[in-house]
Amino acid sequence: MEKIKKFFKVEQRGSTLTKEILAGVTIFLAMAYILPVNSFMLEAAGLPIGGVFFATAVSAAIATLIMGIFANLPVALAPGMGLNAFFTYTLVNFGLGYTPKAALAAVLVSGILFLIISLTGLRKVIINAIPKGLKLSVGAGIGFFIAFIGLKNAGIIVGDGATFVTLGNLAHPTVLLGLFGLILVVVLYALKFRFALITAIVSTAVVGLILGFLGVDMMPAYDAQGMSGVWTGASETVFAAFGGFKELFSSWQALAVIFSLLFVDFFDTAGTLMAVGNQAGLINEEGVIEGGDNALIADSIGTIAGAMLGTSNVTSYIESSTGIEQGARTGLASVVVAILFILSIFLYPVLSIFNGVVVGVNGFGDAIVYSPVTAMALIMVGTLMFAQLKDIDWEDTAIVITGFFTIIVMILSYSIATGIAVGFIFYPIIMLAQGKAKKVNPVMYGLALLFVLYFVLHFAV
Repeated sequence: MEKIKKFFKVEQRGSTLTKEILAGVTIFLAMAYILPVNSFMLEAAGLPIGGVFFATAVSAAIATLIMGIFANLPVALAPGMGLNAFFTYTLVNFGLGYTPKAALAAVLVSGILFLIISLTGLRKVIINAIPKGLKLSVGAGIGFFIAFIGLKNAGIIVGDGATFVTLGNLAHPTVLLGLFGLILVVVLYALKFRFALITAIVSTAVVGLILGFLGVDMMPAYDAQGMSGVWTGASETVFAAFGGFKELFSSWQALAVIFSLLFVDFFDTAGTLMAVGNQAGLINEEGVIEGGDNALIADSIGTIAGAMLGTSNVTSYIESSTGIEQGARTGLASVVVAILFILSIFLYPVLSIFNGVVVGVNGFGDAIVYSPVTAMALIMVGTLMFAQLKDIDWEDTAIVITGFFTIIVMILSYSIATGIAVGFIFYPIIMLAQGKAKKVNPVMYGLALLFVLYFVLHFAV
């Protein structure tokens, strides 16, 4: 045990083995939804669901293990939401019409390019060029964003044709269970209970199981069947990407596709690392997260592994914040998450308790899924990340305006990367208008141009 403490600098960072283990469990439970969600998402692109489930679990385990051991950060990774939708609905369905193999080939190439950026140190130049106030805005914005996701997952906030979003049906049994979890975690945090998140998650799951046993509809349930066809599906998806290169590079559109994947992956990860690092107190005097270089290497290797196994881009998960609030400060928590992802291949029926509950079908024929057991964790963490705004210089007009645009667009576009892009475009514009052009790092001008190019390519494709 002492060797483990020393390797991960557990005591040096003010943590304990118990905190790290419980935090790892918390992170895993908060992001376990990605296993079924990503599987069903990529099944719609024509990939076998069992194979995608296997690829999701294994790629998440590989990337998270590397993050824990080599970067020593409490950050978990898995195939990214948004990136999997881009894979399915832009690259394959309703968009470019690529085969799943060609789409996986594009993911693989983007991962290799990401690795090159990480190894050359270009990442450090980019991150260091970003003003502190903009970094804080990104962190707070991600807090608002994940709180919004949590409210949506709980069914407390729902879509509306007239107002886009509105208050959900608070009389719905699944929504009421989510509200129970939210109230419980708020009360536990108010009482400064050390293990508030994991206690709220487990308690909500137990209450849901009991209500379901008593006959209440649409409650979490244990699924003894689990995911079938994992091994058969894996035989079809593993290395399938290598069969798609010819199709991918048969058109110039491949460049726009690869750039889009690389852009979203890099800046989703960069934004998440800035937020998580600040929350965990792991940002050094230069404003750089400890182990940040190795963190991006872990992310890029995860994407490469995921593509070869049969899934979309792997990225750092903001749900890692749930573990940091639980006390995680080292990579040991990430190692715990990686182990649980591997075990999930064999213990999926148990995870079904924590997965979403299908409560209906929307106007497009898609299932409406609520996640009452884990939604409260996202809402609570988002609430706590709001505090990062206190360190912003509110007299700096450029930061205040760009920070606002970053946050509001991040939420309303449902995309961390898009919010970052808009903020980074407006910052140099405002500084130029104020006659402070020389105070802007040249890299910021380059990033602004790249973001403009991203939007042009994104909507042109």
